[in-house]
Amino acid sequence: MSIAKRYRQLRKEIPEHVTIVLAAKMRTPEEIKEAIETGATDIGENYVQETERIYNALDEETRSKVKWHMIGNLQKNKINKAIPLFDVIETVDSVEKALSINNRLEKFSKIMPVYVEINIGSEISKSGIPPDYETVEDLAKQICKMKNLKLEGIMTMGPRFGDPEKSRLYFRKTKEIFDILITKNFKNVCLKYLSMGMSNSYKVAIEEGSNMVRLGTIIFGERCQK
Repeated sequence: MSIAKRYRQLRKEIPEHVTIVLAAKMRTPEEIKEAIETGATDIGENYVQETERIYNALDEETRSKVKWHMIGNLQKNKINKAIPLFDVIETVDSVEKALSINNRLEKFSKIMPVYVEINIGSEISKSGIPPDYETVEDLAKQICKMKNLKLEGIMTMGPRFGDPEKSRLYFRKTKEIFDILITKNFKNVCLKYLSMGMSNSYKVAIEEGSNMVRLGTIIFGERCQK
């Protein structure tokens, strides 16, 4: 089945209020262009250098049709290159990183929507802040003081299991944190997006309140081994 057919099928199955971010790590410009021409609205990338290559390979009309999401760990020395490429940074996990992004955005006279990334499974191998509400709130309070950042969401990877049902409690806990944070009505915060769920777990994530899923393999197919 083609990328176009898989995307159209998933878009019909997934509720309209749920944004599909296509996780395009290691995909070719041709694959990404096919998805965009089919109607994809959001593209997620893990690496700045790879995004730059893809971005430059696409014509301006094609690449401007979608929002570009940074869904990988953004290193501080890549921020300057990331700012012109991305429309959203989903992986803010410290005050230091938020400040670094904010300071560089000021030079570009740009306001960037950002999400707080929570390491909901407290996994050593993954980035994200600890999954307790106070820590999330503290970071949110600091972000709302930064004039070039606009906090719009919460993002989590969640532990990866063969059985997606095992992810349910992690997604539920993330939603609970998200819901409490919404009630605080912090200045310069407009929490709209709960980004959780990937190709193997998106159905469970949506059931637990996700309104943004990051899908790669299920749409693009398995990556070619180089």
